[in-house]
Amino acid sequence: MAYTPPTWPVSVKGVALDALGRVLLLKNEREEWELPGGRLEPSDASPEETMEREISEESEWTVKAGPLLDVWIYQPLPETKPERRVVIVTYGCTVLTPGTTPVLSHEHKQVGLFSADEVPGLHMPDGYKQSIAAWHRRRG
Repeated sequence: MAYTPPTWPVSVKGVALDALGRVLLLKNEREEWELPGGRLEPSDASPEETMEREISEESEWTVKAGPLLDVWIYQPLPETKPERRVVIVTYGCTVLTPGTTPVLSHEHKQVGLFSADEVPGLHMPDGYKQSIAAWHRRRG
């Protein structure tokens, strides 16, 4: 029998900070906070453009993709869908509209802006917390 490698969806996410250095997060249907972004589709021009478009759709913020921060595998809790893993690709972002209040889209339950000190206590995957910390370290 031939080996068939697993195929997982790829989601591109952005760490976007407002003028006060707070990170933009969105609450999903699993009651987890997550970074804005979305699934990479075959028709997308690039991961960076996908991430920029998704952040605009989800928050009405305009961003420019910066450096790649990390890549990790998200695996939901067993009671959700344990067979569904997602490759998460995270970029740092330059927010081109830093004074604009983010607007909640129909895709999420809540929008929030959180300081670096608040992030460790939030209900969210550790991979997102690591991405946020990495962007804060790079920005000094």
